[in-house]
Amino acid sequence: MIIISFCFDENLYFGILKEIVMHIGEEIVLRPRFKRTIPEASEVVLDRLEVTKGTQTDFVVSRIDNHVFIRIPKSKQHFWSPQLHVEVDEIDEQNCELHGLFGPSPTVWTFFMFLHFLVACLFIGFGVWAYTNATLKTSYGIQLGLMVLMIFVWFVLYVAGRMGKATGKPEMIELNHFLNRTVGL
Repeated sequence: MIIISFCFDENLYFGILKEIVMHIGEEIVLRPRFKRTIPEASEVVLDRLEVTKGTQTDFVVSRIDNHVFIRIPKSKQHFWSPQLHVEVDEIDEQNCELHGLFGPSPTVWTFFMFLHFLVACLFIGFGVWAYTNATLKTSYGIQLGLMVLMIFVWFVLYVAGRMGKATGKPEMIELNHFLNRTVGL
């Protein structure tokens, strides 16, 4: 125990591990988020966003309570077209906070989550199958191969999501500029 604690400084190790995880967390974001404080009442900002429905045709703006969804029109959309979900929360009578989330359309996002869930379930199923065969002292190479294949499929899904994000990045910038112009930032 003394040798382990002498050679293994827990604070240093966990500090480095935390730094690595934070760095990776910044890199792996598929759905970027932001938060901005605006020195105006929330209803003023929401009304300003709602007015843009009839005054421009570059974006489709819809509002439900304090949630505003800004999308690319159907005629200009492609599979990876993003949308911007903005939630306007009142801080006090003169200030509000915008919480924004860029992401793919809900249909695309649900499809990708379904595929990730399917791959995870198959991975676990193949793992149980491999464990059962190993316990019965029979061959389990095929099951391990299928588990490796599921890991490969997961990486392919991740890369496809990153490529989709890169494809939609110019539209994300347009959505952000539109929001900034409309809100007055």
